[in-house]
Amino acid sequence: MTYIKHPSKLFLFVLLISIATSCKTKKVNLENAIEISPGGNSWITNNTSENESVISKEGIHDWTNPNSVISTYFKMTTPGELHVGLTIRSIDGPSILKVTVGNTSKQIIIENNEYENIPVGVFDVETAGYLSVDIQGIQKSGTQIADINSILIAGSATMGKVYYVKDDFYFGKRGPSVHLSYETPKDKVISWFYNEVTIPEGEDAIGSYFMANGFKDGYFGIQVNSKIERRILFSVWSPYDTQDPNDIPEDYKIILLKKGNGVVTGEFGNEGSGGQSYKVYDWKAGNTYKFLLKGEPSINNSTDYTAYFRASEDEEWKLIASFRRPHTTRHLTNIHSFLENFIPDTGFVSRKGLYQNQWIFTKEKEWYELTRAKFTADATARKESRMDYSGGTEANSFFMKNCGFFDSTTEIGSYFSRKADGTPPQVDFDKLNSLLKN
Repeated sequence: MTYIKHPSKLFLFVLLISIATSCKTKKVNLENAIEISPGGNSWITNNTSENESVISKEGIHDWTNPNSVISTYFKMTTPGELHVGLTIRSIDGPSILKVTVGNTSKQIIIENNEYENIPVGVFDVETAGYLSVDIQGIQKSGTQIADINSILIAGSATMGKVYYVKDDFYFGKRGPSVHLSYETPKDKVISWFYNEVTIPEGEDAIGSYFMANGFKDGYFGIQVNSKIERRILFSVWSPYDTQDPNDIPEDYKIILLKKGNGVVTGEFGNEGSGGQSYKVYDWKAGNTYKFLLKGEPSINNSTDYTAYFRASEDEEWKLIASFRRPHTTRHLTNIHSFLENFIPDTGFVSRKGLYQNQWIFTKEKEWYELTRAKFTADATARKESRMDYSGGTEANSFFMKNCGFFDSTTEIGSYFSRKADGTPPQVDFDKLNSLLKN
């Protein structure tokens, strides 16, 4: 790549004429354009070394890498002409940018050192759905390529509803979280909850938490924490409402009763607070993993929650941890699963989990299979900031999928049913209880 260090006015003039002639674009009309903030809608999507911090709630700044592609996403409900512009400046001298929508690219030169609304071009949108405006710096004359405050869109393609993140950028970039609430028999007291999870190959994006066994007081599942680390995570909320675990009074703290081999335990905050346990474990996409959770009242107005994990190749259940929650007397309630992305920088990548063979074991020592579930989603989905979420059934599994800007959206509040397997899990409860005593 050759960079323009000191481009002459003649060179810029000739280049501008060349670009204008080759593009033969229609006149861009940005009157009443929608302003889309990069802070909640843009990502560096081509895995360059550019730091994602160039994108913030203030816009795109300190952008230096010409190899980076910055993509801004939004969803259209009508096809038509899409007029695109940028609120942009280049404080280090002229830069050349390539702007792509679909299969069409246009180049523009940015010379202004104060923010201006610069037209890019008119693009034909043939099909409604998610689109991205992809911006790449082709040449720069200084250290930085450009600063961008907003992406502007107008035209007939914007006459219908346009979905994008308007506020709460942190959760908007994380993407919509989705849940399955399992229908359980009425008037049955639940002591154990069993579930199986399979992550299809290619759907294990970094930042994913495939939560298998959720209950009123906590959650238990598997995570993708980085390119080199994956975890089994089990957490229980304290009954004391705070985001800082240091604020929890001593008699409201979650008590660790026992943990399994290689399990790390401690406290967590920021999404409520409480006791946390995790085991670094290199689980694989395509394999099926089993989760078993116990919840029963214990001594002195408390409840004990215990989590066990088992891979297909394991002969025995592995203890993750057992926690005691004070000021609580109940069995398992609010049985559910969820799928979330906890890393905003990967919110443009899709992820999917299959949840199958759900069972509960009651206080009366009876197994019941769970074959019906209600699909819900978080505030990001409910206020229509992001529409890339879905759920349903595949073969004999429930599934949940989110992020990645796919076009299908499942109605919140939908119910799904899977076929009953009819064969309860083979669990030696006495042997599991012995793991807590040894």
